[in-house]
Amino acid sequence: MSESFDARSYLENYDGPDFRIMEVCGTHTHEIFRQGIRRILSPKIRLISGPGCPVCVTPVSFIDEAVYLALEKGCTITTFGDLVRVPGSKTSLAGARAKGALVKVVYSPMDAVKYASAHKEEQVVFLSVGFETTTPSDVMAVKKAMNDGLDNFSILTANKTMPGAYEAMGHSCDAFLYPGHVHAITGTQICKDMCEKGVSGVIAGFTGDELLTALAIAAKKHSEGKPFFVNCYPRVVKDEGAPVAVAMVDKFMQHCDAEWRGIGTIPMSGMELKDEYAAFDARKKFAIPDQKTEYKTACRCGDVLQGKILPKECPLFGKACNPDHPVGACMVSSEGACSAFYMYGGDL
Repeated sequence: MSESFDARSYLENYDGPDFRIMEVCGTHTHEIFRQGIRRILSPKIRLISGPGCPVCVTPVSFIDEAVYLALEKGCTITTFGDLVRVPGSKTSLAGARAKGALVKVVYSPMDAVKYASAHKEEQVVFLSVGFETTTPSDVMAVKKAMNDGLDNFSILTANKTMPGAYEAMGHSCDAFLYPGHVHAITGTQICKDMCEKGVSGVIAGFTGDELLTALAIAAKKHSEGKPFFVNCYPRVVKDEGAPVAVAMVDKFMQHCDAEWRGIGTIPMSGMELKDEYAAFDARKKFAIPDQKTEYKTACRCGDVLQGKILPKECPLFGKACNPDHPVGACMVSSEGACSAFYMYGGDL
């Protein structure tokens, strides 16, 4: 792009072919709303939300496992705050806490290890949820607990990786707005491979200017009619990613099939601890039974996460489901598309 390229003006006046771009990342969704970017886009550009909110795609069965550990095994559950109100098939962790379960909100996995070290009479389980960005810190917590000889700390994993989701969502849009923080870890090769398969995308940063630039470049490239990939966040995302972080995760974890709430099972899109670290794997440590419970709801989070509908098209949005009384995970999470639409304007 030339120095004189005006991203805002280009997006406002875009008159190329209709263009659907999926914000994979929940942080992008919220920042785009907060910056008012949706309001200046040409009617020919449509932003749709994707499955990049880790809390939103955490399955019902995972919440049921956590509730089982809290109520049936008497474990102390340590977790980020967003997960506390996510519904399981019968209750949430907030509901379990109301029944006497110990559910502690922490700000990092290391906080959970620190708590376990100070409360050795409790079996402490950290809910390990997130994508490539946060998985290294979960692994570091396991390494710290192992080095400290803690036998009362374990993690319940729902870690996921984005390549499988990109493959699953590839036909839901014309291009991806790839999350910059994920690719700061993984590098750019995944995106290049997707482009070779005909799936376009740009890696974006998180400021207003960075998002405007990435969206404008994506729209301009789309109008050229060929698959494309552009790294619009080169100050942070390098081709090689963060090989030290990747190597550390690979030492402790392995790929596995993973269920994504509302989407289904995506093969080899999850991460779990390797057998040699089974002492820190809560599923194995406490022999958690399969949680094959049925969860019926009119909530359409799954369709929102796949870009099939906008949140306002869900019959519960803003009525039975709102931030004070969330029915679906997309309304609970601070990164969820439904919470963004509710907070900033569900009419868009």
